[in-house]
Amino acid sequence: MTGTGAALDPERATLDKAAGENFPVAPFFLPHAWRADLMAVYGFARLVDDIGDGDLAPGGADARLLGVSPEEAGDRLVLLDAFEADLRRVFDGTPAHPLLRRLQHTVRRRSLTPGPFLGLIAANRQDQLVTRYETYDDLLAYCELSANPVGRLVLAVTGTSTPERVRLSDAICTALQIVEHLQDVKEDLGRDRVYLPATDMRRFHVQEADLAAPTAGASVRALVAYEAERARDLLNEGAPLVGSVHGRLKLLLAGFVAGGRAAIRAIAAAEHDVLPGPPKPGKVQLLREVGVTLRGEG
Repeated sequence: MTGTGAALDPERATLDKAAGENFPVAPFFLPHAWRADLMAVYGFARLVDDIGDGDLAPGGADARLLGVSPEEAGDRLVLLDAFEADLRRVFDGTPAHPLLRRLQHTVRRRSLTPGPFLGLIAANRQDQLVTRYETYDDLLAYCELSANPVGRLVLAVTGTSTPERVRLSDAICTALQIVEHLQDVKEDLGRDRVYLPATDMRRFHVQEADLAAPTAGASVRALVAYEAERARDLLNEGAPLVGSVHGRLKLLLAGFVAGGRAAIRAIAAAEHDVLPGPPKPGKVQLLREVGVTLRGEG
């Protein structure tokens, strides 16, 4: 394999993960230019999450591209620092990583600012240092970094950003992050992370040991139901975003809201027992929720 082909391998490995996401990253019905730019944003977000979770492709190619020595390639904080340095070159130079070179075209075409990208890096840096959240407000502050920048970037790429739309988008993105945390309680615990607020765990008499059980007891189920209702309220708060736009963007945003609502229904259908594995909605349920969301009935 030539040097150029080898350098592109990490880019392909990351972008190929789009097919396994819970929602379409850049669905076929969007204009080609939007799809290309959304894939560039996805590549950034996926790679920074993979760094933070220790899920980079084997072989150390990403670390080499970022100038990190083999001795430090296992240090996630070092990798995140190097990735942030390369991100800054997107705005004032020439980045080394091919995913960031791809992103540079989008940044220039859409006049994107560093803020949302830096927020996603900060969230993954926080994941290395903070593994428990005392209050719901603490969790919301984390979601402000880990989730809300994604929606803001979608609005920026599509040229539809306004202060009110950003506010509504933030509610949707935070809700989707909370739902994902509920689906992944067991997986997160395996990474020594708990995203259920400690104050809520105490309120429902849930211990961390309860989260490691094969199935959830009554207290865990009650806690999951409580957090799912909070996520539902946030989705309902943000849903007017769908009606504020038109055309294919309306369908894309309806898909995001519907995906969250369908996931909450799947959790409820599992009687809020998320410990055996993530409850996932079926396609029929998802399409039904898309229709409800588009009609503004949710």
